[in-house]
Amino acid sequence: MPNWENASIMFVPAGERVKNSKLHTPSDREEDSIEKIGNDEVMHVDTGMGPLDHHQTNSLQECGASRTWDFVKKRHEGTEKWFVKADAIERIISVIVAIDHFQEVYWGGAREDYQEFSLLGLLEGLKYEKPGEDNFYVLFGMECLDALVYDFENRAWAEKEIKEKGIEFSTRYGRGIGMETMNDTVLKLAQKLGYTIVIRKDPRSGFVRIKTLPEKATSAGVTEAASQASDQRPKTSDKVDFTLVSEQLQKMDPEATWFLHVSKQMLLNGTTKNPNMVPTKLALQQIIDVIKGM
Repeated sequence: MPNWENASIMFVPAGERVKNSKLHTPSDREEDSIEKIGNDEVMHVDTGMGPLDHHQTNSLQECGASRTWDFVKKRHEGTEKWFVKADAIERIISVIVAIDHFQEVYWGGAREDYQEFSLLGLLEGLKYEKPGEDNFYVLFGMECLDALVYDFENRAWAEKEIKEKGIEFSTRYGRGIGMETMNDTVLKLAQKLGYTIVIRKDPRSGFVRIKTLPEKATSAGVTEAASQASDQRPKTSDKVDFTLVSEQLQKMDPEATWFLHVSKQMLLNGTTKNPNMVPTKLALQQIIDVIKGM
């Protein structure tokens, strides 16, 4: 909200309101969600049965966060400054609504240990590590949510890059896709979308990263049964090996620096971790043609 950058957060017992609040009934208008109490402007979020409290409805499609976001959108409709991040925020809100209604028990791999690495899992752990420190939970959560906004923005950008710039091709191992983009997230996202081989060329530096689907491992965090049940990706006929591709590219551009990972499933030309690597002069299509001939 404008001018709320330094707003303080207060806590009241569940269902109650700040002292001297004159909010009356659940039918109070949404546009009156900001209440004047003394010299302060106050918003009651998900408490007190006011406009931003979802507890008067059984709907599984809303929660306090979604009602607050809807209020902010309506109040600042048409203000471009406030909606450059709208898509990212709405993706986050949809997850929060699901969690608020305990829908995470139905998510894929709900029983797996890796679920505890989520923000929800971390917040649950903090309740035991730092009991009763509500302000700490809020500040920690806000930092994480701000980071998630950037992450979802980047994901949306990667989706757009794959759709608009991706050059699809076929190999004996399965589908491949290559693209020129500054967004490195396209590599992992394209793998999740089912592409067996992904090529990303950075238009700024000229560096290239080539990856294939990694071998599937069974670990403490992912059981074999859950892994098989959730994996809808196409299976490759055999293991991808970039050794011959690496040798061919080195012959075509001997000045470039290529690094073949020990797994033979990742071939890198350039990395921020080694500024001395030399970018390839080969065009993306030339690299795709080499991989198609594997």
